[in-house]
Amino acid sequence: MSLTRRDFLASTAVAVGAGAIGRPALAAAWQQQQAPLTTAFTDIRRNVGFFTGRGGTIGFMVNPGGVVAVDSQFPDAAKLFIAGLNERSKGRQVDQLINTHHHGDHTAGNNEFLGIAKRVLAHERAAALIKEAAARPNAAPQLVPDATFTDVWREEIGNEWVALKYYGRAHTGGDAVITFERANVVHMGDLMFNRRIPVIDRPAGAHVANWVVVLERTAADHNGDTVYIFGHAGAGHPVTGSRADLMHFRDYLTTLLEHTRGAVQAGQTRDVFVASKAVLPKFEQFGPHSTNTLGILFDEITQGVS
Repeated sequence: MSLTRRDFLASTAVAVGAGAIGRPALAAAWQQQQAPLTTAFTDIRRNVGFFTGRGGTIGFMVNPGGVVAVDSQFPDAAKLFIAGLNERSKGRQVDQLINTHHHGDHTAGNNEFLGIAKRVLAHERAAALIKEAAARPNAAPQLVPDATFTDVWREEIGNEWVALKYYGRAHTGGDAVITFERANVVHMGDLMFNRRIPVIDRPAGAHVANWVVVLERTAADHNGDTVYIFGHAGAGHPVTGSRADLMHFRDYLTTLLEHTRGAVQAGQTRDVFVASKAVLPKFEQFGPHSTNTLGILFDEITQGVS
């Protein structure tokens, strides 16, 4: 969805700063400062589409034999999503709620699926982080994954094959790519920020250099007709796209890494580098970088990734 940068940073502060799920007081404060919630369901093809509301996009599939949701946004948006999904599915249970990763703008609405989703599925690393945050003192009630996978998961739900794959560390250490095979639609979660500076969660295992590889491997596993659903997009840019969009984001990350390596080789200190608020030529649509983003890149280049 095309949130303003201020709104996106606010959601990230709750999602990451409050332990990936969001403690009740912080979540309530975030909710209070937002404009009225506007939601939309958008169909793509073969009963697969996406929902925009507040947080990362939610993917959905509703066919005569099955119902799937990918991510859950925040509780208020999740309630509206479930209401709309019920209209489409005629009130059937959700066979599978999939979390692409652990961040709160993709998982804080999980608890709204209590008694609705038969199963909650995530990569084993993402599931561990969701459970860890849910167990913290004063954490909001949370429906945590009860099924996990390590490398791949594939299941026929209704008349659609749903496949999950872990390509390695990238935006976090536990991002799943979800493919609706017959529809040829792929939900990328936050492995794709379309024309928007990405969140890089180093404490959760992010690896920017490997993120480039993940995008290339994902594109290689699909074809030129694949429609990709992105986690987020910059203002005025769509949350769906093609292989060309994945390659544009790959090129952006590659250029950002090269820019950082060049600064390190030139002897720039970390403080000087992060103060530059770099805007990359040919990638001006992403805008200036925050000191946090540049600091993470500087540390990856100079310290490596453990």
